[in-house]
Amino acid sequence: MVQDVLTGIEKLVSVAFSTFVAKAVGKEKIHLKPVTLLTEQDHVEHSLAAERRRVRLQHEETFNNLMKESSKLDDLIFDEEEGAVSTRGTSVQSIELVLPPHANHHGNTFGGQIMAWMETVATISASRLCRAHLFLKSVDMFKFRGPSTVGDRLVFTAIVNNTFQTCVEVGVRVEAFDCQEWAEGRGRHINSAFLIYNAADKENLITFPRIQPISKDDFRRYWGAIARKRIRLGRKYVISHKKEVPLSIHWDISKQASLSDSNVEALKKLAAKKGWEVTSAVEKIKIYTLEEHDVLSVWVEKHVGSPAHLAYHLLSDFTKRPLWDPHFVSCEVIDWVSEDDQLYYITCPIVNDDKPKDVVVLVSRRKPLKDGSTYTVAVKSVMLPSVPPSPQYIRSEIICAGFLIHAIDSNSCIVSYFNHVSASILPYFAGNLGGWSKSIEETAASCIRFLENPPDDGFISTF
Repeated sequence: MVQDVLTGIEKLVSVAFSTFVAKAVGKEKIHLKPVTLLTEQDHVEHSLAAERRRVRLQHEETFNNLMKESSKLDDLIFDEEEGAVSTRGTSVQSIELVLPPHANHHGNTFGGQIMAWMETVATISASRLCRAHLFLKSVDMFKFRGPSTVGDRLVFTAIVNNTFQTCVEVGVRVEAFDCQEWAEGRGRHINSAFLIYNAADKENLITFPRIQPISKDDFRRYWGAIARKRIRLGRKYVISHKKEVPLSIHWDISKQASLSDSNVEALKKLAAKKGWEVTSAVEKIKIYTLEEHDVLSVWVEKHVGSPAHLAYHLLSDFTKRPLWDPHFVSCEVIDWVSEDDQLYYITCPIVNDDKPKDVVVLVSRRKPLKDGSTYTVAVKSVMLPSVPPSPQYIRSEIICAGFLIHAIDSNSCIVSYFNHVSASILPYFAGNLGGWSKSIEETAASCIRFLENPPDDGFISTF
């Protein structure tokens, strides 16, 4: 925290969690006493710490799995995108000699000193992409692989790995050399870290240029940065402890037209936003994410071998949603307001050993005004006095979601699903975004099968 001495106002500067290991003199392990939990906040922090540890332990396996999948994203790599830059000019190397003031009483280099040196070289590397004020946003796991001592030469090597709109990731590797190792050119890898920077011009964040990978090592670092960003994204929202802030509006039949139009307009605005980043791509399916001020949105794009008008009619009938979406247990019509607007009551399965969730939504659908335009199915939560919250369920919130369906030809279309993720819906997405779940891909694949092989219940003949 930082406090203004004149006003007394305090601001949060940074948050970090350090993991220490207690080492015994002999071979036996030291077992630490459990923490005594006294307050409700103690229990919350204890639970979040356990979740962070779970994510941390599976980090390496998740990263390796995501790197194996990176080859499936090859079609997303541009050959000569305008404005894309190589990272070769961002490579920086620095050498530091460990002196007594840099070490503790055992002669081992202070970890904080190494971290400070790493930040210096990383900042220089990032600054070569832009001429603006850079500031450190976050650090992706400093890993101390081994010690260094007084007299060692430490070689710091930094290079930009990738950029993500207003963020840039810089990788730093540290090798230690004693006198003999220096003469032989044989160092010890003692530390690695990935630092994420923003750059600002006056009050606005600067957008970094896209990265153009060239060599095999460039591609490895490029995909590695994407995998780490995906894990960070999942980790950030898995361990967050946000309470739902009710945003639903009261349903008023006299305002049906304006509520319906605003529902559709919100979905179109979400789809038109800039800054979407690819996080996953498999056959026929691509997943994008967008972060704005710690608010997450998800876009799932599906290529479907089915006419656009058929996909529209199947997806706009939410009573059929449980047939293909495992996140919907049931979906009942509360009120068929008009041909274009319906109110539904939806129940969802249990997640994270909690109660099942339910939600009341307004579904507004629009056919295109002319051929070749986009079909729209927009969804948002509303409050109905006739359907109050039940103690058996956790009343949830859909801020803005829905489908945009665009015809490719007479027999195929692109179905794009968007969701401005609320705190209550987040648990269904977080594991997938972090790379340790495939729920979004599996649901998207189920949707494609449903649209390409619709149920034969007489529904198709009705239009």
